[in-house]
Amino acid sequence: MARRSSPPSPGCRRAASAATRPTASPSSSTSTDTEPGQAGTPRVRCVLAGAARPLGHTTSGIAKQPVTGPCHVGPLGLAGDEQADLKAHGGEYKAVHCYAWSHYAYWRSVLPDQPLWHAPGAFGENLSLDGIDEHGVCIGDRWRIGSALFSVSQGRQPCYKLKLRFGIADMPRRVQDTLRAGWYLRVLEPGLVQAGDSCRLIERPHPDYSVARLLALIRDRETGAAALEPVLELPLPPSWRRLFEGRLRSAQVEDWQPRLEGR
Repeated sequence: MARRSSPPSPGCRRAASAATRPTASPSSSTSTDTEPGQAGTPRVRCVLAGAARPLGHTTSGIAKQPVTGPCHVGPLGLAGDEQADLKAHGGEYKAVHCYAWSHYAYWRSVLPDQPLWHAPGAFGENLSLDGIDEHGVCIGDRWRIGSALFSVSQGRQPCYKLKLRFGIADMPRRVQDTLRAGWYLRVLEPGLVQAGDSCRLIERPHPDYSVARLLALIRDRETGAAALEPVLELPLPPSWRRLFEGRLRSAQVEDWQPRLEGR
């Protein structure tokens, strides 16, 4: 199976152990460079990377470990990070996966017996973030994290590997139904990221289209022109453009079974 990993870097070391609008949206197409230390500024709780390894009957890069110190991020992701299925993960538009640390409290409350809820990295995220979630980021946003510049490309569409990861048969659907899926970043300017870095919103050209809103359109099987035609005006990655164009053209929803069930 094809694998892709960013080359290791001396500045990236793994630790030895172990449908809504954004809540705050700046004016369209304006600079909003918030300063570190400003109240409410999202921050990086943890940076994570890892190699692809066996997971059930398949291979996955979902098991990631915390990185100590600054970690280089380039066009294809973090140094030392690896994906197993390059058709579904990695690449320019899925270089970095973000997940809200606040979601872990929810998962602990509804599925309390799962030990993976007690530390970042359960969902294969590269950046565990405090102070922000899918409702607070929009498609096309530009964010400065550490010295790197990113754009928000799309939300994550959960796949069957989550049920293998957690041993919970309906976990992919739970993630999809609750919109607690995370989102992907495209790297516009390579740089260094590390735990404690602030996440500064530089520009928000599409304030009406949060990641949560688009994930809800997918979840709710939306096929109507009134909802989808404006979405196709957004700077979508190729995979999401195909998805929404297909729905608009056929008035039908794509088959979810291969993604959610692995068959």
